[in-house]
Amino acid sequence: MSQVQQGTFQVGQILTLTLESWGRLGEAMTHHQGWDIFVFGGIPGEMVEAEVLKVRRRYVAARVTQVLEPSPDRVDPPCPYYGECTGCQWQHLAYPAQLVVKRDIVVDALTRVGGFENINVSPTLASPAQHRYRNHARFTVGQGGALGFVNRETRRFVPIENCMLMHSGVNDLLAQLQGRCGGTTQLSIRAGDETGDALIQPMLFLPGIDLATGQKHYRDSVDGKGFKVSSPSFFQVNIQQASQLIQVVREGLSLKGSEVLVDAYTGVGTFAILLARYVRKVLAVEESKAAVADAKENAAGLDNVEFLLGKTEDVLQGLVETPDALVLDPPRAGCQPRALERLCQLAPPRVAYVSCDAETLARDLKVLCEGPYKLDRVAPLDMFPQTHHVECVAFLTLENAPGV
Repeated sequence: MSQVQQGTFQVGQILTLTLESWGRLGEAMTHHQGWDIFVFGGIPGEMVEAEVLKVRRRYVAARVTQVLEPSPDRVDPPCPYYGECTGCQWQHLAYPAQLVVKRDIVVDALTRVGGFENINVSPTLASPAQHRYRNHARFTVGQGGALGFVNRETRRFVPIENCMLMHSGVNDLLAQLQGRCGGTTQLSIRAGDETGDALIQPMLFLPGIDLATGQKHYRDSVDGKGFKVSSPSFFQVNIQQASQLIQVVREGLSLKGSEVLVDAYTGVGTFAILLARYVRKVLAVEESKAAVADAKENAAGLDNVEFLLGKTEDVLQGLVETPDALVLDPPRAGCQPRALERLCQLAPPRVAYVSCDAETLARDLKVLCEGPYKLDRVAPLDMFPQTHHVECVAFLTLENAPGV
C-alpha cells in the first residue's frame, strides 16, 4: 500500500467499480489499483460509478453516483436525506437482505475474532418497526441554531427537518427546536412514545416557545412497564424490539421460577425488573449511582430484586452465592478482563451475553470459552434497522455441567 502514491486518486474523481463485499461500517467495498475502496450506497455484486470523497492513508472513501448493474436487493431509499446524512447506511438495501447481512456480520466476527467454527447462529430477528423506531436522537447544532447530522466522510453539516428513524415524539420536538438552538453545539432529545414524556439536554433559553428543556430525567416504557431514565443513563432506543429481546433472553436461559439471577450492567434495571417475575431473586449490578437510583424507583413493588452498586468485576468478586444464571449487558466496548476472570471463577451454569458490537462480543466469548464455558448459540436481533449495527445474545453453559 505504501508504494501507491496519494496522487493516484483525486477527490471528485468518478470511478467505475464492481463491488465485492461489505465493509465494517456498512459500505460496500472493492479493490482497485491496489487500494481498498469503501463505497457508501453500494451493494456487493453491483457495478457502479462512484465519486471519490476522501483519500486516506490506507483506503479511499467514495459514494455511489450511478448504479450500472443493480443488485436484486436494491430498493429506492425513502428518506430525502439519504446519502447526504450517513446516519443510515442501508436504506437502499431491502429489509430481508439487511437481516441476512447482519447474521453474516455476527458469523464473521465469531470466526475472525473469536476463532469459533460451526456456531449455531439463528436468523436475525426482525424489528417490529423498520422506521420510526428510535426514542433518542443526538443532533449537531449548526449555523443559526439549526439541528442536523454530520456526514461521516465529508464532515458536511446536514440540517434535518424530520428523521425517518425517530418516532413522532422526537420529530415533533425537533420541529419546535429547529433553527432555535444557538449557544450550544450538541442537542439530545429523548421521548417516550407511549408516555408522551421527554428529555431535552442541555437547558436552552427559547424566547417565544413554551417548551421545557434541561430535564434531569424522563419516563419511557417497555412491555407496558414504566421506567424512569435519568439524562446520563442508558436506555434501549428501540422499545418494541427491546420487548422481544427480553423474551429471547428469558427463553434462552430456560428460566423456571426458582433461579437466582444476576443482571450485570443493569442500568436503570430493564432486564432485572422485566425478568423478576420469572425467577426467585434478582441481583442487579450497576456502577452508576444515578442509574441505580432510577432502577430502585423503577422496581418499586418488587420484593425479589436487590441492587448492588459497584463495578461488575468488584461485585462479582464479593458474591458468596453462585447464581443459577447471569445476564451480561455491557457497553459497546465489552467487559473488563477482570469481570470475565471473575465470571469464570464464579461459574454460574447459564450465561446470556447481550451485545451491540459483534467484535467485542466475539473477543469476550473467546475468553469465556477458554475458561469453563461452551458457546451454545447466538441470536442476532435487529435493534437498529436501516443501519449496519446489530444486537445479539450469546448463550453459554458450563462445559462439564451435569446433563449437558
